[in-house]
Formats: sequence, C-alpha cells, structure tokens
Amino acid sequence: MGNCCCNLEPPVYVVSSKAKSEFHNDQNSSVKAREDDERKLPSNPEEVEHLRRSSATNQLTVFTFDELKIITGNFRQDQMLGGGGFGSVYKGFITDDISKGLQPVPVAVKVHDGDNSNQGHREWLAEVIFLGQLSHPNLVKLIGYCCEDEHRVLIYEYMPRGSVENNLFSRILLPLPWSIRMKIAFGAAKGLAFLHDAEKPVIYRDFKTSNILLDPDYNAKLSDFGLAKDGPVGDKSHVSTRIMGTYGYAAPEYIMTGHLTPRSDVYSFGVVLLELLTGRKSLDKSRPAREQNLTDWATPLLKEKKKMLNIVDPRLEGDYPAKGAHKAAMLAYHCLNRNPKARPLMRDIVDSLEPLQVSTPCPDSSNEKSTLTAITENPKS
Repeated sequence: MGNCCCNLEPPVYVVSSKAKSEFHNDQNSSVKAREDDERKLPSNPEEVEHLRRSSATNQLTVFTFDELKIITGNFRQDQMLGGGGFGSVYKGFITDDISKGLQPVPVAVKVHDGDNSNQGHREWLAEVIFLGQLSHPNLVKLIGYCCEDEHRVLIYEYMPRGSVENNLFSRILLPLPWSIRMKIAFGAAKGLAFLHDAEKPVIYRDFKTSNILLDPDYNAKLSDFGLAKDGPVGDKSHVSTRIMGTYGYAAPEYIMTGHLTPRSDVYSFGVVLLELLTGRKSLDKSRPAREQNLTDWATPLLKEKKKMLNIVDPRLEGDYPAKGAHKAAMLAYHCLNRNPKARPLMRDIVDSLEPLQVSTPCPDSSNEKSTLTAITENPKS
C-alpha cells in the first residue's frame, strides 16, 4: 500500500504575478486552517472512535496492540509484505479467539512508524475516517484499527495478488495479458468514479500502480487513503492544499498551484493507463534521457496509430486487439490533457473502458511466485 507522501519537486513554470498572489493567499489560508485542525485532531482511542462514529457507516473493530502481536506472530519478519515511508505491512490471521464478531480471515496489518508526527497521524486518521464511511467493491476493505499509546495501525482485507506495480513490472511473474490490464483499468476507474460521485465527493490524490491491489481474480481495489481529501463543495472549484503525492503521477496544475480537483485524479489515471499500455514505469531513470518521463515521451505518440502500436508493451508479443489498444491510447491521451477542464469525468472513463473488457481466464497461478507482496512501496519512488 504505497504511500510516498513527500513534497513534490515541480518542474519550472512561468506563473503570472496575479496567480502567484492568489496562490500565496490560498497557501496562507490553508496553512492556518491546518494548524487549527492539528490542534483539534483526536489523539486517543476514545476521541478517534467518537469522531469516526459521527460519520461512519462501516463497522470497524478496535484492536489492542497485544491482539495484533498475536495476529501477526509478533510481527514476524518472514510475514512482512512490504514497507516504505509509512512503516511496515505484515500478513496476519484473525482467529475466533481474537474477535468473536469476526470470521477467521487473513489480513494485512499496516503499522505506521513510531515518530507519531502530525502528518503521520493525520494520514492514519484519514484512512480510518474515509474507509469507515466508504464501501465499494473496488475499494480495499478496512477491517479495524489500533490507536494505543504511540501505536497507529490499520488492519485491511488481505489481497493475495499484491499491487498492480508488482504484477506489471515484475521480472519473475508472467506478463499481464491485455484482457487483465483492461480489467484492472476498468475496476480502478470504477473505484475513482465512486469516490468522485459520492454524496460527499472525495479526491484520492495518490492514484498510482502501487496503490491498486488485486484479489485472486485480478479485481482492482484502491488502497491507502492517507492523502485523500474531501472534494470542493458549493460553488468552489478546487481544494487548496499542500502539494503531496508521487512525482510522475501528479497533475501539472496541482504541482504548480496546489489547487486540487477531481480532474487531478483523472490525470493520474491517465498515467496508470499509459503504464498498463506500455509496460513502462511513469519515471524510469534507467532509460534514455528522452524516455525517462513516460508521459512526456509517450503522449505525443498516442494519437498516431502506427507510432502508438510501437509503444505497446513488447512483452504482449502482439497478443492484443489493435482497435482496443487504439481506444485505450486515445482515452489516456484525453486524461493527460494539460487543461484539466478538457479531461473526461471518471464516470465517462468507466463507460469508455466497458467495451474493452474481454472475458478470458486468469493467468495460471501455478507459474507464478506463490507469495506475492500484498502491499508494497518502492522506497525510491
């Protein structure tokens, strides 16, 4: 469940003095609001549960840290699924004697690191709140949490096929077939569309391949809501916020101004669709200089049919429908429009992807590595 929550390094843009003034006013307002919020943030189990229940619709279990030690075998190293800036994730198993109200089930236990900073606590709390409110087949299910002393832990359903990042870029697993790639794009799009069209819209803000997890049938589920934000309401067109996320996926206008809209997620979706199409990472320093940034290199080629076919993942060995590939490429092209208002809505993206779905059996799991990383982050990303 990757969470590269770092300030992004923006490219150089020319910004008018008026835009700069508006940006700094927005930033000053948002900084003051953040400081006010941080004084109000609940920091003990009673306060967290009180806040959560004021808006929650999902039943969550509150675990003690001792119970989590039992669930994870005392956080055994050989049960670690991944890690990164947030801490570590372990595979565990809930048994009858741990919680009477829960079925025995494998889980992923995400332990935030112990610095207990405002930002770390804020991201942990955001996940508890958002996933306590939201429920959808294409969102990972939060089972419970632990808020005890300095411990901040989240307990999720276990996703045995791991992240799209691990599957798409693996040197060990078989290449993902075209049909599975389009199934992943379709499921992830439905997850984002649900968030954007919710009664209280949510902007995901950190859409990337490491944050999309896969169940045994390659159904995609969005994970890691630590950077999610409530969307604009009323006559507001955007939310002003600190620039955070993952460079290579973040929309250019968000990097430049800090103005966040649902169309920022659409841009990130376009990057992921491009990764699925080409089999290349959004940023890859090992490639020639002009090909290191995927969107800069590939976007100009998407509109030209012959050139577009040359950038489709060669590991597919031509085993994909040319017409479907062209449609996916044009969809990515529109999502990556520099003008956010010209990008499609997520609900329209779902409609565009539906005809590209092909019913084929999943790859033979016997040829795959049996233990997949369920939640991971590349520390260098």
